[in-house]
Amino acid sequence: MLNKFKASELIIFVLVIVLIFISEYDYLVLNNPMRAIFVGLWPPTILTLLIYLNIKRKQ
Repeated sequence: MLNKFKASELIIFVLVIVLIFISEYDYLVLNNPMRAIFVGLWPPTILTLLIYLNIKRKQ
């Protein structure tokens, strides 16, 4: 299943997962909700950019 993805896409996907965990850590452990929200907004932005670039490449 993973052979359908490029290495760069897998790296970005792992980065997104790590950022989600960092956001959760900031919120739950460090009790810093503003930073957690700030970091938590990065994964959807990164994934949207990845989707956009894949669409542009296929055209």
